[in-house]
Amino acid sequence: MKAERSYPKITVSKKAEASIVNGHPWIYAEELISGEEGIPNGELVDAVSTRGAYLGTGFLSKNSKIRIRLLSRNANDRFDEAFWIRRLNYAWKYRKTVMGDDISCCRIVFGEADGLPGLTVDRFSDLLVVQCLSYGMEHRKDVLYPELIRLLREDGQIIRGLYERNDNALRGKEGLPEGKGWYRILGDPDPGATVTTIIENDIQYFVDVENGQKTGFFLDQKYNRLAVSSLVRDMRVLDCFTHTGSFALNAAKGGAKSVLAIDISDKAISVARENAVLNHLEDRISFQTSDVFDYLTQTALSGIKPFDFIILDPPAFTKSRKTASSAERGYKEINYRAMKLLPRGGYLATASCSHFMSAYMFEEMLLSAAKDANVSLRQVEARQQSPDHPILKTVPETEYLKFYIFQII
Repeated sequence: MKAERSYPKITVSKKAEASIVNGHPWIYAEELISGEEGIPNGELVDAVSTRGAYLGTGFLSKNSKIRIRLLSRNANDRFDEAFWIRRLNYAWKYRKTVMGDDISCCRIVFGEADGLPGLTVDRFSDLLVVQCLSYGMEHRKDVLYPELIRLLREDGQIIRGLYERNDNALRGKEGLPEGKGWYRILGDPDPGATVTTIIENDIQYFVDVENGQKTGFFLDQKYNRLAVSSLVRDMRVLDCFTHTGSFALNAAKGGAKSVLAIDISDKAISVARENAVLNHLEDRISFQTSDVFDYLTQTALSGIKPFDFIILDPPAFTKSRKTASSAERGYKEINYRAMKLLPRGGYLATASCSHFMSAYMFEEMLLSAAKDANVSLRQVEARQQSPDHPILKTVPETEYLKFYIFQII
């Protein structure tokens, strides 16, 4: 028997209804027909069809183009404390299942893919880092955050503190302030330093959760780094866009003959060097501050082919559908240059972390680059993000990372 509905009703268009029925949790502002007036921002609302049929319940965000983020399509759900605890339990149990013992650094909550829209939680050893981009979720954090820490500690995990990385411009579109700092749990001691050390693929990294990019470290390429490590023995490796040196370190640990890691950021190179020293690999990796586009072009002009394996792991070249075409040109340029620089029989690992650059677009770009470079691509592996960043097949936005390894022939 369905529970009596106590939430305000908002009527949505047939387009929104079709999207919801197909499993997508977002309802856009232009898809609302009536009922929004007078409802406070961040409140729970019922989305109903033009016929008045219940479609789902979610957070109203009055400042965002994504006007409603659905939490559930079950009319019997009660959005009390037990509901949030249940969602957190599901998320943690899933990570323990798919990651096994590899849970000391992983993504614990991945927004919509975990039924917690707009919320990201990463674990870096004894620290949790949270980013919240949903107005409604922000106003439930005093239930969510303490319960998450309690859940992990009761499962034997050592958690020193939870750091909020809400220095993201997208919060402004939700009507939320930007900022960062510790979320303090009553009775907990001062968490202390915002720097911790993690171990991934038996490699140690310093992670600065206060000043690092996004939440401090990119966890989604974990097993892709391992895939590279398994192939590079006795090869000369170039790691482009090295950031904190993760692919370079995996290559060195995998037995590469030599590794050159380049990045345009002096700060990133400095951190990468520190990570190399931490792992006693500083004698096996060279670091250079360079623009990748310029470096690939200038090295090609020398007429020599100094690398057997090139890794391209650039930041997202596009964060909107409008700029996807120009981003495609950027991806093609670096891939073309890398293909030209590799000898026949060499290897290319290449990635895109932009949802707006679909797998189809990315593969078409690679084929075009290979044609222009007069080479063929023999696929070794096609991979995606690690399973702690789960893909919800009805939500294309969760399927964002493309990662390929090819042999150049």
